Order: sequence, then structure tokens, then C-alpha cells
Amino acid sequence: MYKPRMEEEDTMTTAMVSKLDENGTYSALLRQTKECHVDSEFRYLLFTIYYSIIFILGFVANTYVLWLFTRLYAKKKLNEIKIFIVNLTTADLLFLVTLPTWIVYYNNKGNWIMPSFLCNIAGYLFFVNTYCSVAFLGVITYNRYQAVTKPISTVQSSTRRRGIYVTLAIWVLIGVPSIYFLVDNGTTTEGHLTRCFERYDTSGNTTPILAFHVVICICFFVAFLLVLVCNAFIIRTLMSKSLQSRRSAHVRQRALWLVTTVLTVFILCFVPHHLVDLPWTLMVLKKWDISCQKQKILNDIHQVTLVLLGANCVLDPIIYCFLTKKFRKHLSENLKNIKDSRKCSRQTTDTVMEGMVQLDNCLPASPKP
Repeated sequence: MYKPRMEEEDTMTTAMVSKLDENGTYSALLRQTKECHVDSEFRYLLFTIYYSIIFILGFVANTYVLWLFTRLYAKKKLNEIKIFIVNLTTADLLFLVTLPTWIVYYNNKGNWIMPSFLCNIAGYLFFVNTYCSVAFLGVITYNRYQAVTKPISTVQSSTRRRGIYVTLAIWVLIGVPSIYFLVDNGTTTEGHLTRCFERYDTSGNTTPILAFHVVICICFFVAFLLVLVCNAFIIRTLMSKSLQSRRSAHVRQRALWLVTTVLTVFILCFVPHHLVDLPWTLMVLKKWDISCQKQKILNDIHQVTLVLLGANCVLDPIIYCFLTKKFRKHLSENLKNIKDSRKCSRQTTDTVMEGMVQLDNCLPASPKP
């Protein structure tokens, strides 16, 4: 009795689904239902604690470096390498001053509760610091390569003016294109949360965004290749030279430590992020169709690379110890003075305690009642 009617209803349902699917409505509804929610929950606590540590250590270290350089060298005495160091420190400090805003952001579970223009400034300085640091480490490495392989010509041609021109070129080439982060709408709404530079608008043309990330990755790996080649030549030149004195051995050891530190900063801080950035961008722009589980894994890895990226602000000051003799000398003297002052303080305390004990022994015993 009901069978013909049920068959008729099934036929009508199938026809409706087919019609909806032809219009694209059903497929869109199905995709929306199956949409993957990607968010690395662990990052909120991790970034809050990590950025707090980086802010304290990095701000103290870089401020001390900048203070020491302004104290040791007059402006007219800054040569090429010292100009690069000062600007690298400045780039780190510009990023560090924005860390309190990122700390508040992650402490609020990725919700930007501050004015939107602060999001733009934080994003701008994050980008500028990252790639100015890469550029200045690159030119510092090339300068050391010239100094090791062509010491005489380098001494004769190393000028303050060239250092200023190279520095201006780096700030302009990186700072001007990055103005995009200042004029773009950096905040986006996701449910009840306001995100800061975490999502892209995929409703329009996303090709320029993808092209931007491709160019960034290519430029980075070109700079990294330059650093690898220069450091390889530095190591080969240093190892091939016969050591005539103990001082020469010390100089070579210091140069090798410099090479190791620069490579560590690149490999630990910058390389992981740029290996993951392009696949992550393709995923976010919905140009790479992968399973939900793989999307979550890739996003987790991307967050870890951002953690490593922030460490360069603390590692950069270590490089300065191997670059200038006067800086290293004053640093060791200051550390020695701190150590001596602590030792003196302990000795004074011990002396006072001994005097109090001796004085206590000299006092007559109080008469018993």
C-alpha cells in the first residue's frame, strides 16, 4: 500500500538533490559541513611564556649591546662591520618592543583586544625584524669572508660610507614593501575571536598573496646559500693557514666560533620556518587539498617554527662577542667586575660576621638571676 508512495518520494528526493548539486548549493553545503577547524591550542600557553622570556632576555641583552657600542665608539669611528651590528641590534629591539602586545594576544587565547592599528604595527615590525636580521647577518658574513680571504684589500677598501649605503638599502628594500602590513586590515573575525594576521580572505584573488610568499622564500634561500658558501670559504681558508703563534690560534678559534654561531642562528631560527611557510600558505589559501588531520599537523609545525623564529633576538648578541675585540674586552671586564663585586660582598659579609662573633665572645656573660 505504501510502497509505491515511498518509491515516489525517493525519486523526488534524488531529483531534488541532483538539481541542488547542479546549482552548486548542495556541494557547498556539504563542504561547509565537513569544513576542518584548524587551531593549535597548545600555542596560547607556549607563546605567552616563551615571548615573556624572550622579551626579558632579548631586551636586556640588546639594550646592553647598544649602550656599550655607543659608549665605546664615537659615531665617526664606526666602521662597516660595526654599522651592521648596530642596525641588527636596532632591528631586534624594534621587534622586542612589540612582544608585550603578542603576549597579551596569546594570553587571551588568540583574541586581539587592543586597537587594530597595534596589530598592524606588530605585524609590520615582526616582518621587518625577521628579514632585516637575515639581511644584516648575510652582509656581516660576507664582510668576514672578505676579511679572511682578502685581508689586505678589505682593510684598504672597508669604508664607513659603504656600510651606510648598504644599511640604507636594506632598510628601504625591506621596510618599504612591508608597508603592506600597515595599510592592510590585519584583524579578522573568527567566531567570537578577533585574529591578528592569522587568516587570509580567500573569497577574492589570492594569487598576489601566494606570489608574495614565493618571492620571500626564494630571497631567503638565496641569502642562506650565500651565507653557506661564504662560511665554507672562511672555514677552508682558516684551516689551510699554518699557525705561527698562540695569538693566531686564538684568532682562528674566534673566527670559527663566529661561523658556527651565524650558521646556528640561520639553521635553528630561520630555515625551519621558510621550509614550512609555503606549504602552510597553500593550505590556508585552500590551494592544497589535504586531509583535516594533515592540516592540523602542518599548522602545529608552523607554530613551532614561529617559536624558533623569535629566538634570533636572543642569539644575535652572542655573535657580537666574536666580531669586535674592544666589545669582547669590555664585556669580559664588566663580567669580571660583577664577579669581583660579588666576591667582595661575600668577603665583607664574612668579615662582619666574624667581627660579630668575636665581639660576642668578648662580652661578659650576663649574671644569672
